[in-house]
Amino acid sequence: MAKLWGLHMPVGIGLSAIENNRVSIGWKHMGDLSALPKDREAIKAAVASAYPDKKQGAIPVEAGVIYRFVHEIKAGDYVVYPSKHDRVVNLGRFTGELAFEEGPADDDDGYPNSRLVEWLGHFPRSEFSQSALYEIGSFLTLFLVKNHTSEFLAKIDPNVQNDNEPDQDAVPDDDSVSSTVTRQAEETTEDFVIKRIHAGLSGHEFEHFIAHLLERMGYTVRVTQKSSDGGVDVIAHNDKLGFEPPIIKVQCKRTTNQINETEVRELLGTLVEGEYGLFVTLGPFAQKVRQSERNLSKLRLIDGEQLFELIVTHYASLSPRYRTLIPLRQIYVPDLV
Repeated sequence: MAKLWGLHMPVGIGLSAIENNRVSIGWKHMGDLSALPKDREAIKAAVASAYPDKKQGAIPVEAGVIYRFVHEIKAGDYVVYPSKHDRVVNLGRFTGELAFEEGPADDDDGYPNSRLVEWLGHFPRSEFSQSALYEIGSFLTLFLVKNHTSEFLAKIDPNVQNDNEPDQDAVPDDDSVSSTVTRQAEETTEDFVIKRIHAGLSGHEFEHFIAHLLERMGYTVRVTQKSSDGGVDVIAHNDKLGFEPPIIKVQCKRTTNQINETEVRELLGTLVEGEYGLFVTLGPFAQKVRQSERNLSKLRLIDGEQLFELIVTHYASLSPRYRTLIPLRQIYVPDLV
C-alpha cells in the first residue's frame, strides 16, 4: 500500500532535484538527520538546540517534517513536488534510503539531506483540479496528500492503491499560516487566469490577446496573417508606422506544455538586423531554452507565470472583452514573504 507525500523546495533546490533524481530538505545545522532517533520529543529538542532563536510554535511543526522525512517515508512511496518556477507538478517514487551530503561551510541555507527519487512524470498544473492544487499548496515542507491521492497517482499508474491516513502535524504558528494563505491566493489566481485563457481562446485569438496586452504596455502592434506568419504571430514597435528599430517579432503559443529549443529556434531564424524576438506561452520553457535567453540579447521569453504578472499589472486597462474572460478583483493579503 503506497503513500503519496507532498514536498516543497526552493527553486534552485528543486531544479537540482529534478536533474539529480532526488528530493532534499534543509536544517543544515542539524547535520545528518538519519542519526536522529525515532522519537518526536528528541527531534524537537534537537531542533531547539540547533536553532535557539526559532519560535516555539514552529519547533513541533519542523520536528514533525523531519520525523516523517527520516522515519516514515519508505521506498515505493510516491512524491508530488509542485515546482513554481515552471508551473509543473512533478510525480515520482522514492527508491532508497536517506542520503547526506554536506555543502560549503558558508552556505547557511543548504539542503544536505536527500532521498533518491525516480521521476515518473511532469505535468502542467492545468491538468489538475483546483482543489487538488490547493491541497499540495500546504504550509508544510513535507506532508501527506490525503484527499486527492487518486487524482495525482492516476497520471502515472491508475492501478496504484494508497493507505494515506491523517498525520499528526502540529498546529502551525500564525505567520506560517498567513504566508501560506498569501502564496495559495497568488497561485490559485494564477492557475485560474491560465486556465481561463487556455479554455476561452483559440490559438489565433491568443495572438490577438497578446497583441492587445502589448498595446496596453505602450507598443504599436499588428497581428500577422494566419497562413504565412513564418513563426511570427505579432509584430510590435515603438513608432506609429513601424519603420524605426527596434522591431519586435512575437511568437505566441497557447499551450501549457514545455517549450523546447526547436520552437524558439524557429523564431530566432526570422530575425535580421534591428529585430528582436519575443516568445510568449502559457507554459514553461525548457532549462536549455532559458540558458539561451541569458546568452542572446535579442531574445526574450515570457512563460505563464510572467504573463500572469503582466496581466495583473495592466488589468485595469484591458478591454471589457478580456476582463470578462478573466474576471478579477483586487484584494489584500498578508505580505510576510
